Amino acid sequence: MSTATLSSPGTLAPPRRRAARRVLPGFNITLGYTVLYLSLIVLIPLSALVFKTLSMTWPEFWAAVSSPRVVASYRLTFGASLIAALVNVVAGLLIAWVLVRYQFPGKKIADALVDLPFALPTAVAGIALTAILAGNGWIGQYLEPLGIQLAFKPAGIVVALIFIGLPFVVRTVQPVLEDTEKELEEAAACLGATRWQTFWRVIFPAIAPALLTGFAMAFARAVGEYGSVIFIAGNMPMVSEITPLIIIGKLEQYDYAGATAVASVMLLISFILLLIINGLQAWGRRRYGGTA
Repeated sequence: MSTATLSSPGTLAPPRRRAARRVLPGFNITLGYTVLYLSLIVLIPLSALVFKTLSMTWPEFWAAVSSPRVVASYRLTFGASLIAALVNVVAGLLIAWVLVRYQFPGKKIADALVDLPFALPTAVAGIALTAILAGNGWIGQYLEPLGIQLAFKPAGIVVALIFIGLPFVVRTVQPVLEDTEKELEEAAACLGATRWQTFWRVIFPAIAPALLTGFAMAFARAVGEYGSVIFIAGNMPMVSEITPLIIIGKLEQYDYAGATAVASVMLLISFILLLIINGLQAWGRRRYGGTA
C-alpha cells in the first residue's frame, strides 16, 4: 500500500516529513567537544575565580574591593577604556571609510598597518609609545613645553588603549562598508539629499550594528589590557594605577583571595557593560535591519 493517502479527490496527501538533515555530520560529537572545550577554557577558570572569592568573609571581601586605591584603579581603568573605545569608533570608521571608498598609493600598506597592534607584542607597544611620548621622545619633546604630558599620566593610558583597540573597529566596520550598495547613496543624491543626510539615513543604519560590535570589542580589550599600559602609565597609586596592576600586586604578595575578589568585581562590571552593549546591538538590528 502506498505511503501517500488520498486527502481529497484528485490530490494526494504529502508524505511524512523526514527529520531535518544537518549539513555537518557528527552533531553529538561536535556538541560534546564544544561543551568540553568551553568548560576547560572558560567555565572552570571562572568558577575557580568565584569559589576562591567565596572563601572570604563579607567584611574581608568588601575591604579588598572598596579600598580607595582599588576604587581609583576602577575609575581609571573603565574611564580610560570608555574614552579609548569612543575615540576608536570615530577613528576606526574614518579609516575603514578611506580604505573602502578611495584608491591611493600605498593603500595595501596602510591596510596592513591596521593589523600591526594584533601582531606586535603588547609590551613592545608600551615601550615604543613610552619612548615616543616621553619628555625626551620624538613627540613628547614638542608637547611637554606646551604643558601637554602624555607619558606616565592617565592620558598616556588612553593613547595606549586607542592603539591596541583601533583594529577591532576597523576590521568590524570595513566588510560592512564593502557590502553597502552604492546605488542607494546615488539614489539619495538624486532625490536631493545632502551628504550628511545620505550618511545619516542611508549609510549609518547599515553600519550601526557593526560600530556597536567594534565598540564592544575595543572596550573589552581595553579593560583587560596590561602589557602596553604598564610601561606608559607610570603606575602611581591613586593617579595612574590600573586595576590589572592591582591584581598582579596582590598575587605577588600571595593575597590570592584579594586578587580574585578584585578580579570578580572587574568581571561583574565588564559583564554588565557588555550585556548593555549587546542589548543596544539587538535594538539596532531591530531598528535598522542590519546585521552585527
